[in-house]
Amino acid sequence: MARRLSAGRIVKERTGETMDMMPKAEFFAALEAARVPQHGGGHPFSRAWGAGELDRAQLGEWAIQHFHYIDPIPQQFAQLFARLPDLDARQHLLENLLGEEMPACPEKRHPDLLRKFARACGVPDARILGAEAAGEILPTTRAMRAWIWELAGIRHIAESCAGIMVALEGQLPTLYPKYLDAMRRMGFSDDELEFFIVHIEGDTEHAHVGLELSARYASTAALQQQAIMAVRASASMRYSMLDGIRARVVRRAAA
Repeated sequence: MARRLSAGRIVKERTGETMDMMPKAEFFAALEAARVPQHGGGHPFSRAWGAGELDRAQLGEWAIQHFHYIDPIPQQFAQLFARLPDLDARQHLLENLLGEEMPACPEKRHPDLLRKFARACGVPDARILGAEAAGEILPTTRAMRAWIWELAGIRHIAESCAGIMVALEGQLPTLYPKYLDAMRRMGFSDDELEFFIVHIEGDTEHAHVGLELSARYASTAALQQQAIMAVRASASMRYSMLDGIRARVVRRAAA
């Protein structure tokens, strides 16, 4: 058992090493730094995308996998919503959830915006919606999806907020602009690219809220470390998912 110490200090078992809680600004910096080593923007698939080296068929393969990763996100957010103890935190997440589902404008649901992009890449709805049954969903995509379920429903909420909002949503405002530039040069219209545009506009705020909530719920040094590790794990899972997509694209190009 850990000995009792003053608030903000813990004693690690066996070693007796003490660890102080980080000040808020230092904690924020540590959370953001944790996603850097395996930031999606550094992945070879992302670099090729940003450089305009991928064709529409290859982007369509990405869209299939990404659709089956994000399609359950509203339900995952709803599960996390139910666990949050604070009204303002629930209101922030509810705003995020409604932004995904768009009940006043159902055709603007984020998964459906992604299907619109997939169609522009030559992937018909029948293929993207039937990909699960056809065995097209990659193990790395399934692992990414399962990790979000774990964060939303099982992990401490400090880990949930950090691993979802900071690690994943926080990447998109820096990642998607490069994609947009490349795809506009390829001839995609802004209507076809709406999925990317709405995420650039919304996820900067979501990432900031994620930092604030992570700091609120990481009330001990140990929880701060768990939140940082959740960011690192989420970035790694997303990187691995891109590994899977790139391997499929390369295999099909070589066939």
